Amino acid sequence: MLGSTSRYRRELLARLAPSFRVHAPAVDETPLAGEAPARLAARLAEAKAHAVAAACPGAIVVGSDQVAELDGRALGKPGTVEAACAQLRACSGRAVAFHTALCVVDARDATPRAHVDIDLTRVVFRALDDETIARYVDAERPLDCAGSFKAEGLGIALFERIENTDPTALIGLPLIALARLLRAAGIELP
Repeated sequence: MLGSTSRYRRELLARLAPSFRVHAPAVDETPLAGEAPARLAARLAEAKAHAVAAACPGAIVVGSDQVAELDGRALGKPGTVEAACAQLRACSGRAVAFHTALCVVDARDATPRAHVDIDLTRVVFRALDDETIARYVDAERPLDCAGSFKAEGLGIALFERIENTDPTALIGLPLIALARLLRAAGIELP
């Protein structure tokens, strides 16, 4: 079961598990005072997985969250064209860290067990001028994406390079780590 409303995560999970259910987790995603971006991602992934496991006893639940970090601060989902353009201007010519946390809760037993992992991806943006940023945001409308881009789409053209160990992590669900955590929960893949 996927504890997320993200269509990107649904598409990725379908690679490993063609048949699964989705349950929207009721989790407050407000960062805690002074909370580091990596810790925020891990806390939210765990909270989402545990919330869905409590609502769906007997399930194996996948929870995930991603937080983009620039200069030690979390970059949220922009929500507006103006905010997306501002985020991309701030990222221009810089490296941005993406912390993608993953939690698998095995609620088949009376005492659910949690398996947690966090992936770090560094994205180095090329220098972006205002015209390029406006053209990109208009073309792809990345308003629901941390960092204001879609790496699986045209957003890839904004980068100099990506540094990571799992190419699916940047899209929102690190499948290499997920396969490892599912195996730890006793699920055989493939």
